[in-house]
Formats: sequence, structure tokens, C-alpha cells
Amino acid sequence: MTTQQESSTICCPPFEPAPWVDKIFEWDQKQFIRDRVYTLFYMPLNFGKVIKRMNEKVEKAGAAIPDWLCLSDHTSRWNMDLFLAVDKEIDGAQNVRLSGKFLSNVYEGPYKDTGKWCKDFEKLAQTKGLTIKKWYMWYTTCPKCAKKYGKNYVVIISQVE
Repeated sequence: MTTQQESSTICCPPFEPAPWVDKIFEWDQKQFIRDRVYTLFYMPLNFGKVIKRMNEKVEKAGAAIPDWLCLSDHTSRWNMDLFLAVDKEIDGAQNVRLSGKFLSNVYEGPYKDTGKWCKDFEKLAQTKGLTIKKWYMWYTTCPKCAKKYGKNYVVIISQVE
């Protein structure tokens, strides 16, 4: 049985996959703030704490998070960098900008399917004659919200040439 409080506690907005399915787009100095998450064999240990810290900086600056876009760059088995899209420079944060040509595709299912998704994404890039330069994962909802919505969407976004 779900209580009223449980049903209303959604921290992640619903995700609309259509704009991200098999899309190529250009970013020109797209603004992000970056922070680091500790991982143990790629499993995040403090993801929620880092997202909360980043959101607090965005709120304090009176900024917005376009599309609720948050890219994960798995730099090793021990950490990953998060890139949270913002609409302006954020004081007290590591501000970065990304530019280039990017390919995106949406996947749905358990995280254990990530390997299959990556193979599919590589095939998609090859069919378009593109070479993947840099991989990012966008985990569109937290586990609780994914359960509530009944869908666990993950978007792979890669810089390509």
C-alpha cells in the first residue's frame, strides 16, 4: 500500500525519450557544472549527495537545469564525473563548457543491460559513419522515481566525429 506522502515524493521529473532517440546535435559552449562521485567497481557510492550539492549551488544562483540533463563520465572503476547542465555560470562550482557534434540514443531497462546498450550504440554510430570520441551516460531518474514511473530510461550521449 502506498501512502499519500510516498506517492507525492518524486524528485525527478518524468522523462520524454523522443527528443533523444537516434539524434545528432551540435553543442557550442554548452554550459555545465562538474563534480565528482566516488564509485566502487563503477557502482556510485555518493551519487545522491553530490547531486544534492550541485542542485543547491544551482538554486542558490537562481539558475535552471535545462532538460534536467546530467551527464556521467565514468573515468575509472573508482570515480565518475557528473556534468549538470546549467543556464548560466555558477559561483562556487566548477564551470565547464562542452562543444562539438554529439549522438544520442535512449535505452530502457535494468542497469545490468549497459553492456548491451553500449554495443548497440556503437553499431548505431557505425551505421552513420561516426567515430565515438567520448562516452557519457545520462541516468534520467533516480531508482525510486524509475520504480514509480515504471521505466528506467538511460540515454547514451557521445561526442562523435
